[in-house]
Amino acid sequence: MDDRMLRRRVYGADHEDPDPGPRPGHVYGELVGGPLDGLLLDVTGWSAPQLAEEVRLLTEIGRHGPGGRAHYRRRATDPGRWDWAGDSR
Repeated sequence: MDDRMLRRRVYGADHEDPDPGPRPGHVYGELVGGPLDGLLLDVTGWSAPQLAEEVRLLTEIGRHGPGGRAHYRRRATDPGRWDWAGDSR
């Protein structure tokens, strides 16, 4: 991981965690666009079919507020990035 990645916050990390960044030995994708833009998604151990599916991540800061979900799809041309595809309840 490069220095830029090490300073990033991982989706789902506890807000009170003194080190919410990436962990050694884990694999991450960068969330691009939407309410979770810039966060890292831990995809360690995900199978090829799981990586090909759209993920729906809980977030309070999306279009639907608390209980809403932000949808992201892995970018075919750059698998290290996951593009925002919209929000849902």
